[in-house]
Amino acid sequence: MTLSFRVSERAPRQRIADADAVRVRMARRVTAARLRYCGLPGLIDDATLIVSELVTNAIVHSGGTRITFTMTVGDGFLRIYVRDEMPGVPTVHGSDDEAERGRGLFLVGSLAEEHAGTWGFSDGGATTWCRLTITAGQQP
Repeated sequence: MTLSFRVSERAPRQRIADADAVRVRMARRVTAARLRYCGLPGLIDDATLIVSELVTNAIVHSGGTRITFTMTVGDGFLRIYVRDEMPGVPTVHGSDDEAERGRGLFLVGSLAEEHAGTWGFSDGGATTWCRLTITAGQQP
């Protein structure tokens, strides 16, 4: 399953446009629906959080105007890819307890680890991906 959509141009530190926030919600809903269809409701909460973080990061940090979100289920894995078409390596930032942002990739990494998976980037940083292992109890 692949979705591709345009996002607004934005200046650094500019608030995300409402239309772009709707795109993040749409990606979360599509993820949940696809996982229900595949008989994997136990992955919905973690996968939708991962998708939300990766799509939001692409909108906020890439500077690009097109996002492509792909999710596949097969060979014992759930794979999530978010491509923003802009090179640049994503980084995990440390945040203090009071910070309201800066934990997205940390959360993605933690959830991937919890599901015996991994995350990373490819295409010079234009694509950020996450792979979760589907356990026997989660398979249909």
